[in-house]
Amino acid sequence: MSVFNSKIPEGPLAQKWTNYKDHQKLVNPSNKRKLDVIIVGTGLAGASAAASLGEMGFNVKNFTIQDSPRRAHSIAAQGGINAAKNYPNDGDSVYRLFYDTIKGGDYRAREANVYRLAEVSNSIIDQCVAQGVPFAREYGGLLDNRSFGGAQVSRTFYARGQTGQQLLLGAYQALMRQVNAGSVKMYTRNELVEIVLVEGKARGIITRDLVTGKLERHFGHAVVLATGGYGNTFFLSTNAMGSNGSAAVKAFHKGAMFANPCMAQIHPTCIPVHGEFQSKLTLMSESLRNDGRIWVPAKKEDAEAIRAGKLKPTQIAEEDRDYYLERRYPAFGNLVPRDVASRAAKERCDAGYGVGTGLAVYLDFKSAIDRLGKDVIEARYGNLFQMYEKIVDDNPYETPMMIYPAIHYTMGGIWVDYELQTNIPGLFAAGEANFSDHGANRLGASALMQGLADGYFVLPYTIQNYLADDIRTPRMTTEEKEFVEAEKAVKDRFEKLLSIQGQRSVDSIHKELGLVMWDFVGMGRNAEGLKKAVKRIAEIKKEFWTNVRIPGNKEGMNVELEKASRLADFIEIGALMARDALDREESCGGHFREEYQTGEGEALRQDDKFAYVSCWEYKGEDAEPALHKEELVYEFVEMLQRNYK
Repeated sequence: MSVFNSKIPEGPLAQKWTNYKDHQKLVNPSNKRKLDVIIVGTGLAGASAAASLGEMGFNVKNFTIQDSPRRAHSIAAQGGINAAKNYPNDGDSVYRLFYDTIKGGDYRAREANVYRLAEVSNSIIDQCVAQGVPFAREYGGLLDNRSFGGAQVSRTFYARGQTGQQLLLGAYQALMRQVNAGSVKMYTRNELVEIVLVEGKARGIITRDLVTGKLERHFGHAVVLATGGYGNTFFLSTNAMGSNGSAAVKAFHKGAMFANPCMAQIHPTCIPVHGEFQSKLTLMSESLRNDGRIWVPAKKEDAEAIRAGKLKPTQIAEEDRDYYLERRYPAFGNLVPRDVASRAAKERCDAGYGVGTGLAVYLDFKSAIDRLGKDVIEARYGNLFQMYEKIVDDNPYETPMMIYPAIHYTMGGIWVDYELQTNIPGLFAAGEANFSDHGANRLGASALMQGLADGYFVLPYTIQNYLADDIRTPRMTTEEKEFVEAEKAVKDRFEKLLSIQGQRSVDSIHKELGLVMWDFVGMGRNAEGLKKAVKRIAEIKKEFWTNVRIPGNKEGMNVELEKASRLADFIEIGALMARDALDREESCGGHFREEYQTGEGEALRQDDKFAYVSCWEYKGEDAEPALHKEELVYEFVEMLQRNYK
């Protein structure tokens, strides 16, 4: 194993974060005014960090590719946010939330980071209630909770099916208050195109104004990347079309480790692909699995008749339905974790029991409507049912929804230590952009929890600990040679892209990459397929750099240039994902190597060989990246075979 200083504090698990806070270095109020912090991203992690650091007195520059911070992709999260409040009095605790998250991630995350996440979760709810986030409430006025996959308690706070939107509006309010106060300066429609290092430390960024095309230099004593995940490597995903992994690649090229790139989450409840011209996939919240039951026809001839349009799902008798999650996992039923539910759906469809195009299963609410009444279901999920009907033109109150797994969240990302700092001093990563808290699989309702934990309750301590040693560092002029050289490198890259003048559109090449990723680096992976993927991605990279056509120029708005620049980075991420998946000869969470499964088709880990974080180091344009390993040591939990039966 390589030696990584992950900076885990000493002491018992429940005391580590307290010990850290008790001994961290501080910056006094007058010195905070002398320090500049750059935060890239305005989703839950970025907005909460910018608002918090601005309120503390730091000078913050906050960047977003959107026209408003409110359009960050966090707005699309539907189902809820976890916290160990134990309001339903059903046995929850901080430890149980920690354990469910560690177990859900198939024992491939750091104990200390995950415990801290669980520990601060309750404070997040208090913070958001104080901001006026309209969480659902019970009749008596207490906040309501719903269940999510991977847990046997109800700990998920929600606002109908638009929790992400409401939480983001809360963070946005806090952020704009600081913008109005002058402690945060907001830059909209600006994209990070390079990170600037001075004497080995992150000291700024180069951005491109997406409206004018102008490149700008910005100095900061520290830089925080809160730029989301890289699921759009697959072209079709539940991510917004503008979501991209380019900031992570820029950090990777500057020497930051890229950790666990192969760990991508497949979400089991998405509207199935309906045509080759589709540009993205739509998520149906995991919260629907509280009341919806998942099934396929028990008889293959019934499935064939449904696919041929000769039979409707409502005509299938109860005894002729296979509620396969309830059958295979009686203890958790329809609320198994996402990776387990996704693989089970794939297995049924591969066996010939799929409906629709053959790549879909049913999510049925008849039992819940009969038991609770349509008005109750409408109050809980009305906007989700409405969205489904608008897209599919089918009424889910009367006919079961059709769903199928799709690429959703990425657990891999930039390597960070306990302080959320990368191996580049002064460069931090928060939220989905880092790898830290979810291991090989993220439990539902944990993304919002991690984003807000990092921004509101972790970075305000850890970044201060770093900046305490920087109070004598004066603000640098962006005329320093490092800034000049970084800007020149960006110009050269854009000119190279524009000079290709080939025959193919950016989207056509991205779709080709996406098909390779889904076929060989998707739900089921094997050595033969991954080797094909590595070879095919190298061919796609060559095709891109010799035959892509980008109309227009680098001045002014040029959406195709934006997409091309991001696709070049997606191609690199795809190669890294395939390489990492090939190296990890085990199955864990969202990484399912078909050669490594139990007799019952469950993921089979190899803890004696792969209990580590895969950390990849960039070695140059055409050189293979180097693999380093951070050993995962479990002092407080035992690594067990996951069991949801």
